[in-house]
Amino acid sequence: MVRIAVQAEDFNLNTEVEALRANNHEIGAVVTFTGTVRDVGGCLKTMTLEHYPGMTEAELARIAQEAQERWPLAGCTVIHRYGKLQPGDNIVLVITASVHRQAAFEAAEFLMDFLKSKAPFWKKEDVGGEAKWVDAKESDDEALKRWQQ
Repeated sequence: MVRIAVQAEDFNLNTEVEALRANNHEIGAVVTFTGTVRDVGGCLKTMTLEHYPGMTEAELARIAQEAQERWPLAGCTVIHRYGKLQPGDNIVLVITASVHRQAAFEAAEFLMDFLKSKAPFWKKEDVGGEAKWVDAKESDDEALKRWQQ
């Protein structure tokens, strides 16, 4: 089972984990990652995430499919929010499930490395009344390189 969602509304971690686990008794490991809006320095007022509907979901589905081809996953959920978010708000949820923990951990890391560097989202931060677009960090691109075949 793969679930991809790009949405403005918040998500519920417990609800999403239970949906992924429903009726699948072979799952031995569930790994979750929740990314939140961080305010380094205490100056961030809001973060706005934009995307192109259709294109974004297709690219997230493609990378989730790649994760399923690399690891024996019993399920995978990727939820990414868009719109105007406040410090502390949830941005992204990745859940991977497998018979064994190593596959679930590695697949979750792979998905997050992709999301941080290549997912088609555009991020604008309002810091002290000045809004500016934010590029992916070089360290995020470096993290993604370890997964390239």
